[in-house]
Amino acid sequence: MKKFRRIGILTSGGDAPGMNAVIRAAARAALARGVEVYGIYEGYKGLIHDNMKLFSSPADLCNIITRSGTILYSDRCLEFKTPEGMAKAIATCEKKPIDGIIARGGDGTFRGATDLSNHGIPTIGIPGTIDNDITSTDYTVGFDTAMNTVVQMVDRLRDTCESHARCDVVEVMGRWAGHIALRTGIACGASAVAIAEIPFDEDKAIADIIKQKKGGKRSFIVIVSEGLVGYAEKLAKTIEEKTGIETKFARLAHVQRGGSPTLRDRVLATQMGCAAVESLVSGQMKKVVCLRDNSIITMDIHEALFLDKILKNTITQDEIETIPPNTLYDLRRIVADRQAYKSYLNYIINHMAL
Repeated sequence: MKKFRRIGILTSGGDAPGMNAVIRAAARAALARGVEVYGIYEGYKGLIHDNMKLFSSPADLCNIITRSGTILYSDRCLEFKTPEGMAKAIATCEKKPIDGIIARGGDGTFRGATDLSNHGIPTIGIPGTIDNDITSTDYTVGFDTAMNTVVQMVDRLRDTCESHARCDVVEVMGRWAGHIALRTGIACGASAVAIAEIPFDEDKAIADIIKQKKGGKRSFIVIVSEGLVGYAEKLAKTIEEKTGIETKFARLAHVQRGGSPTLRDRVLATQMGCAAVESLVSGQMKKVVCLRDNSIITMDIHEALFLDKILKNTITQDEIETIPPNTLYDLRRIVADRQAYKSYLNYIINHMAL
């Protein structure tokens, strides 16, 4: 088994609360094993340009667990996708030398981790995004904090809606996944939630608002996922026209990526950071750390990426033929369970008149 003397940690893609907790946990776990740790600035870009910092002791990581963003910064590096960029990154690893990489991010980060592993640099991925759109894990680092931020913001909007007998249509982040919208819609007592993955019955939602108004309700909240591009603003106008209720449109945008991480994100980030180090030093590579059924596990990165493709129905027949039948069955079951749970949440919020 390869002996690890020095590893690198990087954060890539969109930022999310809890990234610093990942850095802290992974670095401290490695240092405790006598392994040197480099923090790589600006994701894979820092690996290409040899822009990194040596964490010589746990003191270098004091108090970052409470901070959002990432002390290593982040970047979506197009150069890394080129043969020239990859060659520079490999050269940096060989020069230090760096024996393995822990990369926090999403599917793009995981593809980069796979490429590094294919070139002889063992790499472990940690899922970090507020969108929770990585199918291999039940929760991503940053998701819980983002939801709590949305709930806090919508509760404030509700206060003024109640004062003025208004409706607010609130657009939340999540890219093409409606996880933030569905869960915060339930938590905020929204009248309706619209997401990209499930058809939205606009007429029923408006009829429900009219019925609630007649029953004495003064304020209304409708949550819309950003995957329905441009729809939230249009829906606000439609609601006002058809109900006579003054209706405002609010886009929460990148405020959802900030803020001190919640307890759940701090604990999850710590568990995943430690698990990533354990995976590296035990000789694993091309793995992603996941939370599945309340247990921290590792999964083959290729299978994790296939899960996302199965969910989005973009997997090709050639790719399917590379997957063993038993593995393909398990992957499809994971996707089916995830879709069923999302449909269940959608039913609760849009069909049970909560």
